[in-house]
Amino acid sequence: MSTTVQAAKHTKNFRPLKLSGLEPLVITPESNFVNVGERTNVAGSRRFLRLINEEKFDEALAIARDQVEGGAQIIDVNMDDGLIDGKKAMVNFLNLIAAEPDIARVPIMIDSSKWEIIEAGLQVVQGKCVVNSISLKEGEAEFINHAKKIKRYGAAVIVMAFDEVGQADNYERRIEIVKRSYDILVNQVHFPPEDIIFDLNIFPVATGMEEHRRNAIDFIEATRWVKENLPHAHVSGGVSNVSFSFRGNDTVREAMHSVFLYHAIKAGMNIGIVNPTMLEVYDDIPKDLLEHVEDVILDRRDDATERLLDFAETVKGSAKEKTVDLSWREESLQDRITRALVKGIDTYILEDVEEARQASEKPLHVIEGHLMTGMNVVGDLFGDGKMFLPQVVKSARVMKKAVAYLLPYIEEEKRLNPPPASEKAKSNLVLMATVKGDVHDIGKNIVSVVLACNNYEIIDMGVMVPPEKIIATAKERNVDIIGLSGLITPSLDEMVFLAKEMKRQDFTVPLLIGGATTSKAHTAVKIDPEYPEAVVHVNDASRAVTVVGDLLNPETRLKYKADIKQDYALFRERFLTRGKKRDFLTLAQARENKWKLEWDAFEAFKPNEPGIQVIEDFELDKLVDYIDWSPFFRSWDLHGKYPDILEDEVVGEQARELFADAKAILKKILDEKLLTAKAVFGLFEANTVNDDDIEVVTSGAGEKQEKFIFRTLRQQSKKASGKPNIALADFIAPKETGKTDYMGCFCVTAGFGTQELAEKYEAEHDDYNSIMVKALADRLAEAFAEYLHERVRKQHWGYASDEELSNDELIKEAYKGIRPAPGYPACPDHLEKLTIWDVLDVKERIGVELTESLAMWPAASVSGYYFAHPEARYFGLGKIKMDQVEDFAKRKDIEVRTAEKWLNPNIAD
Repeated sequence: MSTTVQAAKHTKNFRPLKLSGLEPLVITPESNFVNVGERTNVAGSRRFLRLINEEKFDEALAIARDQVEGGAQIIDVNMDDGLIDGKKAMVNFLNLIAAEPDIARVPIMIDSSKWEIIEAGLQVVQGKCVVNSISLKEGEAEFINHAKKIKRYGAAVIVMAFDEVGQADNYERRIEIVKRSYDILVNQVHFPPEDIIFDLNIFPVATGMEEHRRNAIDFIEATRWVKENLPHAHVSGGVSNVSFSFRGNDTVREAMHSVFLYHAIKAGMNIGIVNPTMLEVYDDIPKDLLEHVEDVILDRRDDATERLLDFAETVKGSAKEKTVDLSWREESLQDRITRALVKGIDTYILEDVEEARQASEKPLHVIEGHLMTGMNVVGDLFGDGKMFLPQVVKSARVMKKAVAYLLPYIEEEKRLNPPPASEKAKSNLVLMATVKGDVHDIGKNIVSVVLACNNYEIIDMGVMVPPEKIIATAKERNVDIIGLSGLITPSLDEMVFLAKEMKRQDFTVPLLIGGATTSKAHTAVKIDPEYPEAVVHVNDASRAVTVVGDLLNPETRLKYKADIKQDYALFRERFLTRGKKRDFLTLAQARENKWKLEWDAFEAFKPNEPGIQVIEDFELDKLVDYIDWSPFFRSWDLHGKYPDILEDEVVGEQARELFADAKAILKKILDEKLLTAKAVFGLFEANTVNDDDIEVVTSGAGEKQEKFIFRTLRQQSKKASGKPNIALADFIAPKETGKTDYMGCFCVTAGFGTQELAEKYEAEHDDYNSIMVKALADRLAEAFAEYLHERVRKQHWGYASDEELSNDELIKEAYKGIRPAPGYPACPDHLEKLTIWDVLDVKERIGVELTESLAMWPAASVSGYYFAHPEARYFGLGKIKMDQVEDFAKRKDIEVRTAEKWLNPNIAD
């Protein structure tokens, strides 16, 4: 269950629950739901009971190992059975676990209704465990006695909502008991409140008994009360109890568990015993079943139980089995192939393609007939907005596997029966390349796949392709279109150069421009005038098929080219005229209007840990909660904000499917440690010098003192009265103030291993997962940057040690301080990366390199600065005048034309 606990975040200065086996488990408000493995419990697993009875401890340990490998973060061990010596069995089993590092790495939950068994376990367990459980059932004296002993052993405790009167079975009784228990533990025993976990009793719903109607909603509301009124406490429970009335109907039970957890976790439940195989993904529950289950869980209708009982008869069986509908396998061969392509199902495609091959005169006819018929359906659905980009990429995966299977037969056919020259048809060839110095190719790869799905032959030249190689390949292969991709600013200049070179060498093929840094404005103003043939900016993959079709269709290409040329000429004229009307300040005037912060009373917060630090092989699973998923969906041309996009009327279903696939690949990456994350960062003394430069002094433990200069750029557009022209240097105390200030810089990567993994999928004709891996690596790198910035703010620098922000607040950058990156709006100059690399010795320390265009390699990397001033904020530099370009060149000791290259899109004149 991946829903982040929200209610706990309302508690100010929340103290985390810290447990451990061989490895720590720190449970904070930002932690995901913590799942307790339940199968090492003799009361809950007949197999485990049998193995303990027969003293087959190796097999019993295998059950524990399976739980850990299956994602259990805590193991519940219970030996309460009348036919075994529970105390001996507990001690023996915990000692055996201690000798198995792959099991012992997680904390243990010592579970028993007998105190002597609990205490025996406490005496041998390693790390910090959880006791399950104590309660007021035997009165306050016994409760206090057990709590004191648990505290002395250093364990956390689960407290049952049970007192001398009995078990809490409604909202009021739950509140009464947990408040009393909490007050005793915290005020009398002085038990750490963060080590208290309340089990609020999960009871069955839909039993037919009126008094059970509110069992689930009372638990949920009581959970919310605990999180709002008992500081630092946690809430747990055994989830399977809620669906007890539907034993034998896994479909309904799985839905009930997911619905219950969905609402309970939002209320603040953060620990629980639940079998992951008995959970359905909340978003995947059929809407009719979801409605009936939520009516029961949330007690929304008087007849909710009767309606669910009736509905349950229509969905008997396992939800997992129910979703596998193979009736389509009875359809005609063409319909089966079309369905496989439209649905992206590759399970049976080779079987069907072989059947088609045997029924065809030539193997090529299968591609031209059966497969292209199916892909035409895909193209029509995509064009009509009834399929979305991730689905099309899945379709391409199926197509590629089918074609790869047929190729040996086609080659053999050509060898035996070579066609006459007159019959050799030429496919439309599209050359795709990421330009020299640039390493980003997700968008390019998606466009390539989409075009391939529409019967275009793609020559993908990869990344960092020199212009001469693009030109030579285009000539050699006689391509019909050239597509250029780029993400970083220097790529724009590469594209202009290529356009000029294509004109010089008399090319007549159209030129497509795409990538994050590109725009219609840059294409129209900078590239189009340099090339007389068609130049088209393609801003998303969904447009690529139409654009390429219009450019290559003999009936449309001349008019399309004339129209696009006219459109760009008009756009260029308006753009250049608009630019001249803008008012700008000279650099001197802009500096005079700098942001003048109050430095007299300013005292910088000295970093707790100054100097340079390196993080090797960081645990990626710590980054999952920091992922901003919205850009992930945008990279697949699904536009909307996460999580709202999952419920979007248009793309919601596809977004949910894509998200499920992403989480599956992410789990594989995490479980198998397929990617490696590293980081280097440093915090240094700093002062502003010469208005726009920042001087940093690198000194820390064991480091020699050196001085480096970061050059910043200043806004020059004329502002309204009272509005300053900002540069990043304004956030650092000027040297003439005599005050020592501080700043930092960093580089993080999650990209080591990405290329190899992507190439493995590509070798399997699986572009979908190849692109997925790169998109996820990018998200992990950004998450790493966010995670590290938080650690810097709260720990290494420490100026915001009491910060408590949700992931949404982190994404909205609600924290104090900023981490701008070279190449982004506040500092569009990529050249400053060179200084970061010099200051931190990035390549030597973590292996991240810069290309000749200063793109980072691996591509899934992020670098930037840390500023801590409370007034520091993000801003856009906007357009600047040539006087600043010339000044910048002088400060950097580079030629003006070099500075122009790097600042190209930001130059006003």
